[in-house]
Amino acid sequence: MKDMAPEMTDQTAQNFAPDGDNTRLLRDAFGRFATGITVISTKTDDGVIGMTANSFSSLSLDPALVMWSPGISSSRFKHFSHAKHFAIHVLSDQQKDICEAFAKNGYAFGDIEHGLNPHGVPLIESCIARFECSHVATHPAGDHVIVIGQVNNAQVRTGKPLVFSSGNYGVIEEL
Repeated sequence: MKDMAPEMTDQTAQNFAPDGDNTRLLRDAFGRFATGITVISTKTDDGVIGMTANSFSSLSLDPALVMWSPGISSSRFKHFSHAKHFAIHVLSDQQKDICEAFAKNGYAFGDIEHGLNPHGVPLIESCIARFECSHVATHPAGDHVIVIGQVNNAQVRTGKPLVFSSGNYGVIEEL
């Protein structure tokens, strides 16, 4: 049977060469890396749109650059791959509902408190961090592209991040 991962216990490890027959196993291995959760937003000719993503990373402090990677097969890909302006919202542990809303529906802004920046990009309120960006470059990367943005404005606040690992949501407790 294709794409089935065998049962593993806490004491076993499975070595494999990634290929088209074991993408589920590779996805499970990637999922072991805990990530924060973001919503990326932009303005389109059809209105404002958002997308849940965990493929966000800082890239450079000077100049201030970030990157993220939308999937080519996503129905929202065309809106984000070359958007001139976009915002990245790092969600708090209190914003799981926002994460799930944008995972299901790119046009979920009707139900979510937000404002607009001067470029018309929607800005979600109460995130623990937010980065308003201008598009710098897009690079092909397999079934995704890497989008690099220049951070023009940033916001940070206290709070616990919403994290995702192995298909589950979690919270990092304060140390």
